[in-house]
Amino acid sequence: MKGIGVYIHIPFCRRKCPYCDFYSVGYSDEKADRYTEKVCSAVRYFSESIGRNADTLYFGGGTPGIMGAERLCRMVGEVRENFGFSENVEITVEVNPEKEDIDFEKMRKNGINRISIGLQSADDRELKILGRLHNVRQAEQCIERAKNAGFENISLDLMTATPLQTMESLERSIEFCAEKEVQHISAYILKIEQGTPYYPMRENLGICGEEEQAEMYLLTVEKLKEYGYGQYEISNFCRRGFESRHNLKYWHDEEYIGIGVSAHSFVNGERFYFARSFEDFYDLKTVSDGTGGSEEEFIMLALRLSEGLQEKRFQERFGKSIPEIYRKNAVRFAKHGFLAIDSDGIRLTPKGFLLSNYIISEILG
Repeated sequence: MKGIGVYIHIPFCRRKCPYCDFYSVGYSDEKADRYTEKVCSAVRYFSESIGRNADTLYFGGGTPGIMGAERLCRMVGEVRENFGFSENVEITVEVNPEKEDIDFEKMRKNGINRISIGLQSADDRELKILGRLHNVRQAEQCIERAKNAGFENISLDLMTATPLQTMESLERSIEFCAEKEVQHISAYILKIEQGTPYYPMRENLGICGEEEQAEMYLLTVEKLKEYGYGQYEISNFCRRGFESRHNLKYWHDEEYIGIGVSAHSFVNGERFYFARSFEDFYDLKTVSDGTGGSEEEFIMLALRLSEGLQEKRFQERFGKSIPEIYRKNAVRFAKHGFLAIDSDGIRLTPKGFLLSNYIISEILG
């Protein structure tokens, strides 16, 4: 039986970034201790009904690194004991570079084998306006400490189209990532969401227009390719063989269990989630989000990947070929270089990824 992905949401931050729309609150040791206990209880509860090994485990946030190695390793141990780990399990922890006492050695010894570092930029001015608590030097030190602890799978987050950013500064940030010889880079275009501190000041942030944002995205794709990072998803790039296996579960429409405040799950064809409420999570009270795994959902997620909607994978999932109507709807976009269609399936190009929401909705009709 195929393993399941386990996602654990850590909802604590030292300070919330002005652009962030993810759920997080302020940190205290007392809150972190209680949350760890509740996560471990939830792991035991869900493992009984799921009965499958975990082949990926991902700590996202918030700022998971803020919990410290002791708590993180305890949660890893709980998943290991109750779900069991598949061979070559991938275990990822997100960290921010400003915390200098992260015990990478302890994390590595307890099975954590992938680190995702929230760099965002290699320019101190850009980091400051983004509300980040670290500087470039601290980011360098964080990467080195992770490497020295034995981590051979390190990812860096990068943001594009941010305040003050120019094509030149973006290129320098990309060069910084490549020089550090990390295995994976996630590069996201800044989106200013309603409800964030950035939203009411969005007109005065000096963010470039859509045309320049597109140029920055295409520059990112081009430069990362030159440095040996292949694009495998709209915002994700890696050295060969270092794709995020956990995130591929989402894009392949495979099942995963989400544990923690605001975490989402897809198990046994059903989608459900915990509300943004500590009380609901502590009571294991979930909210139904309907069924999952439909043809349309599968296609929508697959087209986020560079491999695209594959004929072989579609047949394995649904026992039939990709419906001809989808190929027909895609033809007009192929004529303008937004995607490619062949016997293997349908794949968006980097140019097509810029309009992915519109193109995918048009393909689905």
